[in-house]
Amino acid sequence: MKHQNVWTIAEAHDGKLRTVSYELLARGRQLADDLGQELVSVLISGHVDKDELQKLIERGADRVLVVFDEWLDSFIAETYSNILCDLILERKPEIVLAAATFNGRTLLPHAAMRLHVGLTADCTGLAIDPITKDLLQTRPAIGGNILATIKSPDHRPQMATVRPKSTKPLDKDKDRKGEIELVPFKTAWVDPRVKRLATREEAGEDINIQEADVVVAGGRGMKKGENFNMLQTLARNLGGVVGATRDAVDRGWAKYPQQVGLSGKTVTPKLFVSVGASGSIQHLAGMKTSENIIAINTNEDANIFQVADFGIVADLFEVLPLLNKKLEEEGSK
Repeated sequence: MKHQNVWTIAEAHDGKLRTVSYELLARGRQLADDLGQELVSVLISGHVDKDELQKLIERGADRVLVVFDEWLDSFIAETYSNILCDLILERKPEIVLAAATFNGRTLLPHAAMRLHVGLTADCTGLAIDPITKDLLQTRPAIGGNILATIKSPDHRPQMATVRPKSTKPLDKDKDRKGEIELVPFKTAWVDPRVKRLATREEAGEDINIQEADVVVAGGRGMKKGENFNMLQTLARNLGGVVGATRDAVDRGWAKYPQQVGLSGKTVTPKLFVSVGASGSIQHLAGMKTSENIIAINTNEDANIFQVADFGIVADLFEVLPLLNKKLEEEGSK
């Protein structure tokens, strides 16, 4: 049986699909069209309403494969991997994509190891080679200083995890037609060696900059970690969270989950405020798709102003106290 079709791994929480499921479909739709193949969304989860599943078709899927059971309410990599590997061996997809989330980063490497296939992690770009039809998987390398394009020509399926927020979901199309297929659950899939005891947030991951509507990010111009308190105040006044450049994280002024850029996270908030960041290529790649960008920097030639909607050429240590004071006055009215 020939390998064909593009699969994307959907994610759900508390009965609702996560936005990253739709982002993956946007990636997969282009690849499937270029190959002339079907786009399949695979959901392994506890129960999700049919209306939710229909959204996957509205966002680009031709078919939705669903495995439901109460055993799957909690993510256990071994059990999920048993299901995914069986489905892959039976149906032989050409490409399998998952999000570079906690689930995706755990599930796909586990499955790839068992299937003896290649995996490219944390991709920011995907395309089909027009000659060989191989998947071209682009990801940051050497600390984000270069972009490497990787191929897996000898083994199928080709597998990759994709950075969340690196693409926008397709618009809903309620007229799209597709098939929802419920795959019967097998108790043999459950790995009896593993049991969920509790869930603990990864240290620092409570700072969820990818889901925030407002991100206030500081760079080397903040001069020292204590000065990030001003950014915390600004973020609180704007109802947002604090991000940082890689330079600021390397200096210990912020945590890695706050890092914005090729070697950190990609964000697309409604408002991104850049403070004291020059705007390296790696940093810009992680925030330039924000809806509105405000930049504060003393250097009028800084790269950050090339993507900013509004720029303030001034000393941040003069601007931030005034800005916070004004916002606090407005908030008290």
